[in-house]
Amino acid sequence: MLYGALEAGGTKMVCAIGDENGKIIEQISIPTTTPDETMPAIIDYFKDKDIKALGIACFGPIDLDKKSSTYGHILITPKLAWRNFDMVGTMKNALSVPIGFDTDVNGSLLGEVTWGAAKGISDAIYITIGTGVGGGIWSNGGLVHGMLHPELGHIKLIKASNDSYKCRCPYHDSCLEGLSCGPAVEERWNAKARELTDKDEVWELESYYIAQALANLILILSPKKIILGGGIMHQTQLFPLIRKKVLENINGYIVTKELEDIDNYIIPAGLNDDQGIMGAIKLAMDADL
Repeated sequence: MLYGALEAGGTKMVCAIGDENGKIIEQISIPTTTPDETMPAIIDYFKDKDIKALGIACFGPIDLDKKSSTYGHILITPKLAWRNFDMVGTMKNALSVPIGFDTDVNGSLLGEVTWGAAKGISDAIYITIGTGVGGGIWSNGGLVHGMLHPELGHIKLIKASNDSYKCRCPYHDSCLEGLSCGPAVEERWNAKARELTDKDEVWELESYYIAQALANLILILSPKKIILGGGIMHQTQLFPLIRKKVLENINGYIVTKELEDIDNYIIPAGLNDDQGIMGAIKLAMDADL
């Protein structure tokens, strides 16, 4: 049985065909420009593939309320050409198949809990730290949505006393995304992250912000697993720094087997950067039920 998967990102649209086991049979990448340019190419890719359903894991904010008149739309995104674009309606009209729709980070989380590092776990968090910062929450065996969807990248942090960098976020003066995303690292240190691997001071500060956010999320959500993905987390030297600082932030207040085995609690993504597209396959499978 074949399913379509669309990982809709701000830079590129990854289109794939997969099966019920999460196997990616083929995939292509299409640049994200404007809907008028990008969507016809996406539709052309899927229209002759005989898919049972399509799953879309999409950049946001997006409307996930099926009772809403704008369900399936991209909302007030900084990507101006895509504001108020009807992603679900466009693909449903073109392909006439069931559509599963969620955020890109929820898609990655769904891939991990279905086939990856959080398989079989009832409560988990996935956070991507790259061009932006976003997160998904898996609670009691399901994705959390609420009035919109979680925006973990915009939780407020206490700035480090030695950090004079102005938060990059246009909405907040000290949020996780604005202080720790890839462009913030580049602006603060005048070099791309991959050129700063050996600069300990870069990763001490980066881990300070990430660990502070994770400690807050642990206290609020009590996850059984935390998965960190995205381009910044390819700097694997961050993991031991983050784990150490998380424990310092918790300061012994919580004692669990997970925190005692923190190397297996705060972990990298487990699907070789395919978690997003595999999650989109699962969105399609669920839409076809």
